[in-house]
Amino acid sequence: MRQGGRSITQLADLRSSAPAEYARALRKAHEATISGNPSQHLSPSLIKSWQRSLALGINPDQHRPVHRHEVSEARSLSAGHRLAAVMPALSQLLADETATGRHLLIVTDHEGEVLWRVGSKQALKLADSLEFVEGADWSESGVGTNAISEALVTGGPAQLFSAEHLVRTHHDWACTASPIRDPLTGEVVGVLDVSGPFESVTPDSLRLVRCGVRLAEELLKSAGAGPDGRPDEAEGLATGRPVAGGQTQLALRLLGDAPSAALDGGPNRPLTLRRAEILALLASRTRGWSADELAYEVHGDAGTSAAIRTEMHRVRSVLGDVVEANPYRFSPTVRLVTDAARVAAHLRDGRVRQALAAYPAKLLNRSVNLAIGFMRDELNEAVAASVRASGDAQLMLQWYTSDMGSGDTAAAATAVALLGPQDPRCQLVSARMERLDRELRA
Repeated sequence: MRQGGRSITQLADLRSSAPAEYARALRKAHEATISGNPSQHLSPSLIKSWQRSLALGINPDQHRPVHRHEVSEARSLSAGHRLAAVMPALSQLLADETATGRHLLIVTDHEGEVLWRVGSKQALKLADSLEFVEGADWSESGVGTNAISEALVTGGPAQLFSAEHLVRTHHDWACTASPIRDPLTGEVVGVLDVSGPFESVTPDSLRLVRCGVRLAEELLKSAGAGPDGRPDEAEGLATGRPVAGGQTQLALRLLGDAPSAALDGGPNRPLTLRRAEILALLASRTRGWSADELAYEVHGDAGTSAAIRTEMHRVRSVLGDVVEANPYRFSPTVRLVTDAARVAAHLRDGRVRQALAAYPAKLLNRSVNLAIGFMRDELNEAVAASVRASGDAQLMLQWYTSDMGSGDTAAAATAVALLGPQDPRCQLVSARMERLDRELRA
């Protein structure tokens, strides 16, 4: 294939020699692809990433990232993250804080939330204009296709130049990223990214990022090794004792049908449904539960305090001393973070779009526990009511076509009324409403 008198291979060679010309070619390919005519100048994997992002509601024209935490909250979280120990070395190797520095060093957690930014005032100001800040979600669902999201999806290094990014406001940037893995388990603990104006990218950018990742992983491997060769940090994670800062962060994933827990940014540990139900109940009430109360909520009339003590022993065997007894509640040394609470926090602050993006599935889908069912319904209806009240037809369509909102015909009808029945986006909604109507009459 040839484009503008040059072959695709020749155009790719311009990335370093003539970046502005290469960016122009990519923008033409971007426009063609977004208009429904995929350009052969873009890789199939990149186009698939765009398609996934669009399906998640990412707007190429004006999308801003989801914010999982406020900047101050994210900075507080980063202080206790296990990658905090490697940041000084990474900053020395890759950051440029001089007055003329053009690129940023970014480090995220294992889900793409920005925890650190290091760079010049000029570079930070440019990043602020894109809300490329601490607490922002730079995953595919948070802001669309970018190098960080590609590193998370593929598990390997990625470099995106100009209009290879889905969102148009990112087209002046080039980003190079690679996952940082736990040297003991191989689990991704974060992503290292170097971003800046596309003119600042060099043939060495990818090599430097890879070197930074190797440095971080070596430092994690050697940090505080005990007499048995295991890092003290890994031992702290296994026992649930605070690793740094006097607190242990416990992150619970309760949305969906694969609950898990992670301590201090470490790997996700799968939870049985019963243990996830207990932890969800503990998270729902700060004053705690007596053994008898918890036994009734978990097992009904057949529940016994002895059964709860057995379950708590099993929880501690997995997570350490994160729960105290009499009453049962999370220890004051534990900083609890749950995905369900994140959705609720977005709703409380009126961030409906962010709440919907952070809500991929209902609370503990497979649980038939009555108390969990009430909590599940409460959160789902809160999201539904907020979406309906938003007045945003696109949000309503996104909600109605999700598993969680598939029965919300009120949202669908409102969206159709706002857009007009001739709008092509309404055809899927109309077809689904007709199918539900047929099922009800059957």
